[in-house]
Amino acid sequence: MAGPESDVAVKPDPELEEGGRLDALANAFIGKLLDFGVDGIGPLQSSSEVLARVRRKHGEDRDRVVDAIVSEHIRKGAVGGFVTGVGGIFTMPVAIPVNVLEFYTFATRMVAAIAEERGYDVSSRSTRAAVLLSLVGADADELMRKAGVTTAMGMTGSGRLANLATSRLPKAAAMMVNKAVGFRLLTAVGGRALGRFVRFVPVAGGVIGAGLDGYLMKRIADHARREFSDREAGAAAG
Repeated sequence: MAGPESDVAVKPDPELEEGGRLDALANAFIGKLLDFGVDGIGPLQSSSEVLARVRRKHGEDRDRVVDAIVSEHIRKGAVGGFVTGVGGIFTMPVAIPVNVLEFYTFATRMVAAIAEERGYDVSSRSTRAAVLLSLVGADADELMRKAGVTTAMGMTGSGRLANLATSRLPKAAAMMVNKAVGFRLLTAVGGRALGRFVRFVPVAGGVIGAGLDGYLMKRIADHARREFSDREAGAAAG
């Protein structure tokens, strides 16, 4: 695993250069995920606050703590999917964008809490970039390449995000990673709209939405468990 003193070369893909309105939208979307999902705002607990709360209940057993964090967020994902789908076609224009932001906010918080429990510093830009990349699953390698994060450090395959989280990621590289993730997640709006095409019937649409969002949250959780292996507390990079 790469140590905290490792540097990452930056040679971004031309596709991620400044792109006007879409560029601004992607950056704003990622900013909200970090603000809401990691740092917490208002009634939304930060990932660290969620972790502290779960630790008080489950002690220092890392596996039990992670299990509890995942279970809580799968439930939240399912509830969000139900609420935004229960109105059927009548609420779809408003419900879909709200659901996408809510879903990925909770997913970001869940992954950040798992990473922190496993010994990573979620205040570092490297770990935050790794947390965001965990949301795109198998697409992470492609987005890391586009963002100019080199593969020379072994940042491919299983554990690549843990390697990234413990690297010294330059600010420019972190910004490109975040933008790449933002672009990819924003395309989910269209995909989720298509997925909700079968949810026109009120109530039934809510049940389908709950099942789908709960399933997707579990997939992200399983990916995060694999990627963020245990480290000694306090050893994460800045």
